[in-house]
Amino acid sequence: MSSRLQAEQLYKVFGRRPGEGVERLRGGADREELRADGTTAAVIDASFTVEPGEIFVVMGLSGSGKSTLLRMLNGLLEPTSGRVVFDGQDLTALKDREMREVRSRKVSMVFQHFALFPHRSVLENAAYGLEVQGVPRAERHERATEALVLAGLAGWEKSWPDELSGGMQQRVGLARALATDADLLLMDESFSALDPLIRRDMQDQLIELQKKLKKTIVFITHDLNEAMRLGDRIAVMRDGRIVQIGTAEDILVRPANDYVASFTQDVDRSRVLTAASVMDPDPHGDEADCHCETARPDSSFGELCAISARVAHPVAVVDRKGKLVGVVPRQRLVGFLGDEQGDPAPCDSPRGTASGAVKAGA
Repeated sequence: MSSRLQAEQLYKVFGRRPGEGVERLRGGADREELRADGTTAAVIDASFTVEPGEIFVVMGLSGSGKSTLLRMLNGLLEPTSGRVVFDGQDLTALKDREMREVRSRKVSMVFQHFALFPHRSVLENAAYGLEVQGVPRAERHERATEALVLAGLAGWEKSWPDELSGGMQQRVGLARALATDADLLLMDESFSALDPLIRRDMQDQLIELQKKLKKTIVFITHDLNEAMRLGDRIAVMRDGRIVQIGTAEDILVRPANDYVASFTQDVDRSRVLTAASVMDPDPHGDEADCHCETARPDSSFGELCAISARVAHPVAVVDRKGKLVGVVPRQRLVGFLGDEQGDPAPCDSPRGTASGAVKAGA
């Protein structure tokens, strides 16, 4: 059963007198002021909760602090201040031996560059975490075989890592993490070294696995499209700070500041937005004939555009009982499809139709 993860006011400061650096940051000093004194503030006052079974994505550009944050979550880096609580246990208060035990049984990492042993078979690589735990050979091979099946590598148990493609090697890394049956998976840019098509395949694999296993997952990425595809919620980092936490729709429709807005301007909105996120929830004053074609709150943006092209009035959005819950004026759709220069793309253009949305997601 997955468990809740909490990060509470985490700071990580490198350099001389890191504790003093934290106090200066709390007093209003910025990152550049500390850097001028030879001190680096990698993570500043990071707080969030990851619910059981949630994929929580932390994203930001290089140097934003996301990987440092991840390493504090599994005890590879000690916070300068703050604490990490998992399954009710304060991980930052544990001794080294106790933390190693947590990492071997409760927390698994999936790395960016596979981290496979070239002299071990696929099965032996997948079973490595269980070997560290002291699990008997027959049992660990059985559990590793099951994990390889979940990761889509049935039949490859006796192969060597150099016989596998990059995507298959990453599947072995994922299987190794799954074999330990850890409640918390930490994934550090796990798919970023893969080619785009293989990367998308691995994203699909993770989504399908999560439907079955419901792990608590923290996924680090610099790719906003990947974040929005995978994340139940997303934390956007900049200069060591979390500047916004929300769903993909929250971040697209209600960016917290200009930085987040500029970050999201090139995202293919047809893959993320739904009727619920763009509708007018108060349909009073709009003429919407609910006896004609309607949309549901979870209808995709592409579906909305296709319906809008077929009706002469705002698209009515109804719930499962047929009750009108909102309307989507055509101009609203046009506005959300505006390009970087602000020129709108009509819903009957290739970008706006359902077929256009399918092509964008191909």
